[in-house]
Amino acid sequence: MKPTPIRRILWVVAILVLLGLLMAGLARAEPVQITDDRGRVVTIAQPPQRIASLLPSLTESVCALGECQRIVGVDRFSNWPDSVKKLPQLGGYVDPSIEAVVALKPDLVLLSNSTRASERLEALGLTVLALEPKTHADVRRVLGSVARALHLPAPQAAADRLWREIDAGVQAAAQSLPPQARGARVYFEVSRGPYAAGTASFIGETLASLGAVNVVGPELGPFPRLNPEYVVRANPSVIMIGNRSMQPMVMYPGWQGIEAVRRQRVCVFGPGESDVVVRPGPRMAEAARIMARCLIEKAPPESPAAPSPSPAGGGRSQRPGKASSAATSLGPRQLQGQADGAQRHEQRG
Repeated sequence: MKPTPIRRILWVVAILVLLGLLMAGLARAEPVQITDDRGRVVTIAQPPQRIASLLPSLTESVCALGECQRIVGVDRFSNWPDSVKKLPQLGGYVDPSIEAVVALKPDLVLLSNSTRASERLEALGLTVLALEPKTHADVRRVLGSVARALHLPAPQAAADRLWREIDAGVQAAAQSLPPQARGARVYFEVSRGPYAAGTASFIGETLASLGAVNVVGPELGPFPRLNPEYVVRANPSVIMIGNRSMQPMVMYPGWQGIEAVRRQRVCVFGPGESDVVVRPGPRMAEAARIMARCLIEKAPPESPAAPSPSPAGGGRSQRPGKASSAATSLGPRQLQGQADGAQRHEQRG
């Protein structure tokens, strides 16, 4: 019997590969249904090739999943990775330019749950997916939703793989801390107000993973606006401040007496670091490293060893005061806006 010619074998292999790719393509083209953070079921019929992303953390999530090339326009605050800086800017994520979005003819618009633009964009026939992470669990869930929206093969596996990398980075940052840096009582100011990162926020959860004790308890919500006196009463040993605008820091009345201020245990994060630490997305491991570095440099040597951190964070040991009676909660849209200098939106709660 003559041996099968090599050419015939190669043809058979090529046909099998082609059939496999065709079947994979057909599978990926099946409609995907996702319940977004408005509670609406969004159907994405085909793999989107022209995405308008109107929230920095969602822009970063698409890129971290390896599909940055599908984004055709972003909000003016999306600035990572560098490639998105070259894309058309579509205004703010709270009030994007409807005309600019429509002009790009996107087949998918990713935006915040709290933006006012979603209904208008849908009325114009665009597919809109609203996602708004607030906690670590939300970030993992949103990564899964984005992966599905992209019609990635094995989307949950891709999202889980990315999440494991994020979580491993956070844990590595925690392990880098010396014992004396754990247990520090921390106040994290997201922006002037003061707006704080509470225990219930993703920032609070990262602090808890680092063994820090958040002086803003979960009963006040993720990002409460506080009376400055609250922080005076809490008397944190370390203060972390997001300051993207790089304006000179002006202490609130009475803050000169806070331990962290008196002992110069204050970390002021500039524009680049602020962008990282206040965005709930793929760069949370880097955020943990930034906060860990602050604790290593600033935590008092007498900090007690912190208890084993819980997934939701710590910081309930003290209730030094109440938030202002006029307190508002800083949502993710304002939070990410502060990271990009959009402080004018913070009062919209």
